Amino acid sequence: MKKTIYSFLLLTLFSIHLNFAQDLSKLSDGPFIFIEDEAIIEKTIKYGEVVVDKLENFQYDTIYTPNKSYYDNVSKIAALSDIHGQYGVLVKLLKTHNIIDDNLDWNFGNGHLVIVGDIFDRGDRVNDILWLVYKLEIQAKKSNGDVHYLLGNHEFMVLQKDLRYLSDHHMKVSNLLNLDYDQLYSNKTILGKWIRSKHTIIKINDIIFTHGGISENFILNNGVDLGVINTAMRDNMDFEREKMKQTSLHEYYYGRDNLTWYRGYFEKYFENHKLDFSESDVNKILKLLDASHIVVGHTSQDQVVQLFDNKIFGVDSSIKRGKSGELLIIKNNKFFRGTFYGDLIPLEEQNLDKIINN
Repeated sequence: MKKTIYSFLLLTLFSIHLNFAQDLSKLSDGPFIFIEDEAIIEKTIKYGEVVVDKLENFQYDTIYTPNKSYYDNVSKIAALSDIHGQYGVLVKLLKTHNIIDDNLDWNFGNGHLVIVGDIFDRGDRVNDILWLVYKLEIQAKKSNGDVHYLLGNHEFMVLQKDLRYLSDHHMKVSNLLNLDYDQLYSNKTILGKWIRSKHTIIKINDIIFTHGGISENFILNNGVDLGVINTAMRDNMDFEREKMKQTSLHEYYYGRDNLTWYRGYFEKYFENHKLDFSESDVNKILKLLDASHIVVGHTSQDQVVQLFDNKIFGVDSSIKRGKSGELLIIKNNKFFRGTFYGDLIPLEEQNLDKIINN
């Protein structure tokens, strides 16, 4: 009997090991580009094997300076958020609306593309999305356009070692490279340095863009200078969350009024809500910011939505599910839903009780 049980356990362990090895043999990701002793080292996973190359230093910038926080006279804008590793959905949306061409190159002229946070976590192709955005940012500037990758709560979580939302794929990548996942985007990597130059909030024309939202309390405590706010948000990007919990900084980065976690605009649509956010509350915030509209992600719905007579726009259209998504398209101060299939639908009053599904 004991021998039978022992044989069964051995067979089970062998089967698990074989399946794991087969899974790894299908695994590919990268490149992950590290700066080591002034050398540029590229590590790529190809079918479960780590391939290492030394690159010429001039192939990538190693210094990234934050862009400005305010932009004027932009005639066309596309915005989306909460991509969460869903590379295929992102590419289809951008192609369908002529933001990129069939070669995945910039095709939006002098327009601005705003990614309102949360490329990281959940889906498998985070790294592919980061490199695509990195490339498009360079190309857009050459056409007098721009790409703005704003930081969301999941960017801060990963950089601050809160790795609860990693996919199995990313855990395997981390194990193969023998590094904690956050170290793949540390300040000693090309993408890590680039990400650390990014903003949390910007203003284009009279429109504020930020991941969660901005509350009156946040403004009263932190002011309205977006450049100052962005610098403050970058200052502690490498402070581990567990250690941060012992300090007042934790509330600043993870409190309910933080720019990347706020849900106040939508709260009245939630069960057991504690806050009845009104149009007069929106108007106070907009007046303080000298703005007419706010665009946010973070709170999931099935489509791009507007609240309070086009003063608030929610662009988290549940791309994270990996099935479809939408863009907010702004042309000459007119607002449209850019659907997954290429339609442009003017934004009107919607029944949000049927749409919001967070």
